[in-house]
Amino acid sequence: MTAPNRNTLWARAMIDELVATGVDAVVVSPGSRSTPLTVAAARHEELHLFSQLDERSAAYFALGRARRTGRVTPLICTSGTAAANYHPAVMEADNARVPLLALTADRPTELRDSGANQTADQEKLYGDAVRLYKDLPEPAANDRALRSLRTTVDRAVATAEGADAGPVHLNVPFAKPLEPTPVEGDVPDDLDPTAATGREGPYVDVTPGSPEPEETALRELAEACSADRGLIVAGPADPPGLDPEAVTALSHATGYPVLADPLSGLRFGGHTRVAPMIGAYDAYLSAAVAGDGGADDEPPVADGWTDPEVVIRLGASPTSKRLRKYLAATGADQYAVDPAGEWREAEFAATDLVVAEPNRLCARLSRLVAGGGDPEWRDQWETADRVAREFHRGDRGAGTDGNGGEKSDDGTDGFHEGDVLRVVAGEAPDPSTLFVSNSMPVRDLDRFVAPSTTNVTALGNRGVSGIDGIVSSALGAGSATTDDLTLVVGDLALYHDTNGLLAVARCDVDVTVVLLNNDGGGIFHALPIESFDPPFTAEFKTPHGLEFEPVADLHGLEYARIDARPGSETTDGSGTTDPTDALAAAYRRARDADGSHLIEVRTDAESSHRTRERLAAAVECAVHGE
Repeated sequence: MTAPNRNTLWARAMIDELVATGVDAVVVSPGSRSTPLTVAAARHEELHLFSQLDERSAAYFALGRARRTGRVTPLICTSGTAAANYHPAVMEADNARVPLLALTADRPTELRDSGANQTADQEKLYGDAVRLYKDLPEPAANDRALRSLRTTVDRAVATAEGADAGPVHLNVPFAKPLEPTPVEGDVPDDLDPTAATGREGPYVDVTPGSPEPEETALRELAEACSADRGLIVAGPADPPGLDPEAVTALSHATGYPVLADPLSGLRFGGHTRVAPMIGAYDAYLSAAVAGDGGADDEPPVADGWTDPEVVIRLGASPTSKRLRKYLAATGADQYAVDPAGEWREAEFAATDLVVAEPNRLCARLSRLVAGGGDPEWRDQWETADRVAREFHRGDRGAGTDGNGGEKSDDGTDGFHEGDVLRVVAGEAPDPSTLFVSNSMPVRDLDRFVAPSTTNVTALGNRGVSGIDGIVSSALGAGSATTDDLTLVVGDLALYHDTNGLLAVARCDVDVTVVLLNNDGGGIFHALPIESFDPPFTAEFKTPHGLEFEPVADLHGLEYARIDARPGSETTDGSGTTDPTDALAAAYRRARDADGSHLIEVRTDAESSHRTRERLAAAVECAVHGE
């Protein structure tokens, strides 16, 4: 390898080694100190370079792409506050086990702690949030240093994508010249070719392994799964996701229903035709539903509802708080499966921690279990789900509420924000990627969207569950596939990451953004603080009165608006007065057209929350006979 100076040689070696490990894309933000890395990435023919102006958006873009692919998309930034702007995404990647690799350029050692401009302490900048941290030595043009560098890059990628996937931080100091300017004598002619140019494939080929229980322990678990009443609870999946075939095989072998979180990868797809996938549990479960156990030889019941004896828990903690509380109150034996051996069950009700790769475990168990389950047990869950879906669709009532919403005989009337998720999921293309924001959108997706055969990949940032970086994460996910991309986002989350929309043009990603604008923090209506006003309105709900049509104009998105607030007239241009029909029509137009779109749905947060409450009470009454 020839190079005009040692910085160029060093950066080329790093980028070449990344590509050798299978990296096919990198996200770069402009800056001076990172020039050697940026130039090397831009000149590599096998690397797709995404340019992002804002480091925070860049980091979330890379995170979203990795969440969709399960493979790392490295980040490159300059020194100083640029690196600090990666921190929120690093925290999310840590908690959500998303592979992330931050390459932060830095000043040379002699400039640290010197008062030099744009120099900050980047040593272990992200603390314990990273799986691996290395402060690389300054570039050196000798064989051993280059071999060490290539080995470090290979280890970094393997660690980021390992069983305990997550963020890795390599701090990369460079002294001037930063550009590929020739420096006589800087790179010797007699470098070992292997050190200078690498090997065929990665310099160090890391063979990953997956933990699994020994045969005796596996058979004991299989014996536990022979109980008549059991559940498979699939929470949000770690990238690259749960395997529907493996989980379905275990469901068939045990006869257990699968309570499929919308972010588990199991709520949608063809496997829902042949396996009992349950999706509306958040509407009819709570700690109050679980029985107290009765006599020692009787199953726990409450109003005719029978609880599980055993629960197999896959993935992260479920989105549904009601489900988490219900499981904690049942007293069932609960087996939490985690490939990294970590604890992800905050009710502390699980009885066993199984250190195993979940897909392989499900496949092996399905060949050992001799059960089949209780048909009445499965029917209990499938009937409850069917009842909930009927209420959510408005099938159990008659009439209208005067604003196009269904009005049930039991008072569950009115269009609410959950209808937005139900419409979008029902009209989504096959295949497609659906990214949902935190606060209410992901909860509404959980409660109101039934399992379906449509090939939808539903994603969200549930690691630390922030509303920052949602737009960028969605566009990053969209960049990794040719599937249609839909983002359902709240007004505060969109405002928080509006500059992420630059990726529509800069990174050539088309998206349909469905904006739920309820003028503030609608989720706070679900908390006790709602009863205390002031300070509720000013300090928690925080209405802002912003208009979002100019955002669409600024970023070149086609715009449509639907006013679904009680007493308002729908303004989508279709002539319909039903906001559900208007939204479906607007979404279909966007889905079938080229380019990117912003559909703003104006809603009333308090009205939506009251409707959720009425629906929950009606469903619980219908399911449990209360």
